[in-house]
Amino acid sequence: TPPPLDFIEKCGNIEMATSIEEADLVIAHGGEIWYHGPEQNQPLGSFMRDGSVDVVGPILAACCKRKLPFVCANPDFVVRQSGGSFSYMPGTLAQLYEHLGGEVKYFGKPHPEHFRACLDKLNLNNVAHVGDSLHHDIAGANAAGIDSVFVTSGIHCDELKSRFGAMPSDTELK
Repeated sequence: TPPPLDFIEKCGNIEMATSIEEADLVIAHGGEIWYHGPEQNQPLGSFMRDGSVDVVGPILAACCKRKLPFVCANPDFVVRQSGGSFSYMPGTLAQLYEHLGGEVKYFGKPHPEHFRACLDKLNLNNVAHVGDSLHHDIAGANAAGIDSVFVTSGIHCDELKSRFGAMPSDTELK
């Protein structure tokens, strides 16, 4: 995940708040830190590793109490790391925020607007989206009318009894 300021710079003219009290909204694009200013980043505990919301839950509850809108710029729920482990992602935080009663706006897979924006920016029409998530990659590409290629050795590999470099059996694919 890029550092918060690197990501925010790409979003346009947004001033970063350093506290919940001065914030106008919440932006989630990663799941590692809560930004409190240049020298005050707060780790979100073990959220990315095990999905624990011990640290981030109270932060989100305070934001929800203030009725701050939540922008989820990466709706993935989990990602498979190169070593085979899984990490929890901002889509999981967005679900929690909605469960707490908060308002969430999504931008990213599986929402078709994300795919259309990418195609418009690149001035392309004839593409295939490659991804390992049936929920985010494949469903999103289908909703946007884009061909897709499903990587079976990603987040669904355990369900498919698949591994890198090998196709799952026809039985597992059904």
